[in-house]
Amino acid sequence: MPKPIRPYLYLTRIDKPIGTLLLFYPCAWSITMASYALQTPITTPLTYISLFGLGALIMRGAGCTINDMWDKNLDKGVERTKTRPLAAGEITPTQAFAFLGLQLTAGLGVLTQLNWYSILLGASSLSVVTIYPFMKRVTYWPQAVLGLAFNWGALLGWSAVAGAVNWSVCLPLYAGGICWTLVYDSVYAHQDKKDDVNMGIRSTALLFGERTRPILSTLSASSISLITYAGYMNGHGPLFYGGVGLAAAQLARVLWKTDFDSRPSCWKGFVGCGWAGFWVWMGALGDYAMLVASLS
Repeated sequence: MPKPIRPYLYLTRIDKPIGTLLLFYPCAWSITMASYALQTPITTPLTYISLFGLGALIMRGAGCTINDMWDKNLDKGVERTKTRPLAAGEITPTQAFAFLGLQLTAGLGVLTQLNWYSILLGASSLSVVTIYPFMKRVTYWPQAVLGLAFNWGALLGWSAVAGAVNWSVCLPLYAGGICWTLVYDSVYAHQDKKDDVNMGIRSTALLFGERTRPILSTLSASSISLITYAGYMNGHGPLFYGGVGLAAAQLARVLWKTDFDSRPSCWKGFVGCGWAGFWVWMGALGDYAMLVASLS
């Protein structure tokens, strides 16, 4: 790739697609579940999955830019993040701000393809995205704020398909996604816990400490229970629950195997948590595919 654009691509974490997938999966759950509930033609979920996939790629990159603008000085003191473009001085804050403007403009272009209800709902999430990097300075629960932002698609996906949110389904889905985020981002935060203490950064990894495994197990059970309840409220069949069961097994496997004092093990566990989101989507997609087949 041309050398001048490399820092901007690395700023968006384009080389680490797991972040985009973690943002995308709640959107995909909601779009697929709404399509199942409304018995939409297959073109409907295909259209919105494509739009939200592009939107997740753009907005995850924008979130990374906002995060690194906030954390430029903190990142210099953390081994894993000191080579990020802003921390390393490869681009200036002014250049990053201009790039953020381009990212948000592209994100707005995607958002305006949706109905007005969804445009307003989507725009309302930007405040949460913006304050997230600040939270690690004032609370041990920045992962909860990230959960609020990263699972907004559980609400937005449904409203894009249906024109409004079905709260009886989407609220437990959203809450389940937040619990899932607390699991994977706490595993992620364990990578930097030694540096975080020195830099004054707070996280659930430091808060949970030696109790991390039982606490994350409880959060995993809560996530699976809430997503299961969302499926029940949406009238799903056995394929959905099979997918959720595979998600539960994946989270259990991650929490059993992860060494929270090993950076490579924590990274592997973090990526492994993403597969739980994939299996939930596959379960919902399986039910939708069976529905479409029965109607054709």
